[in-house]
Amino acid sequence: MSPPARDIADDDDRLTPAERVLRRRTDALSGRALSSTARQAQRTIEGYLTGGNPPRWMERVGEIDAGIARVRRELAAEHRALRHSCGDDADEFARRWREHVHSRDFHELNALIRQHNEWYPVERNLPVDPRTGEYVATHGRSHLRPLLGPGWALEQFPAS
Repeated sequence: MSPPARDIADDDDRLTPAERVLRRRTDALSGRALSSTARQAQRTIEGYLTGGNPPRWMERVGEIDAGIARVRRELAAEHRALRHSCGDDADEFARRWREHVHSRDFHELNALIRQHNEWYPVERNLPVDPRTGEYVATHGRSHLRPLLGPGWALEQFPAS
């Protein structure tokens, strides 16, 4: 036998407003079959918390790519300006360009690249080759990003 309506109303009075809203939502769903998507998806607090934002590795890759693009633009402008100021004196340009590149600070971007190289395999749960103990290359290439420095800058914008 079902309880009298008065008992249910009294029960609602003891619930918080949030509990009342949740009860109405769950009562509306009771008796209905779950969709196949709902049956297959594992519901966890971790999934709920990470569901709204892109993973950190993805944000970091975007920051690294934007940082490298910014450094390339800056180096290109500095390369053009120095070449213009040196005119036809190729030796003077090469000497000054090498000095400039060696004085350049890449520490902030390299710290982000080091963080990526260390944490990306863990965050992506990359497989490890049991024979070598190394992470398996994804899409045929290593996940490691090269650090920036004078050699990288001179490769991008030669002093010759």
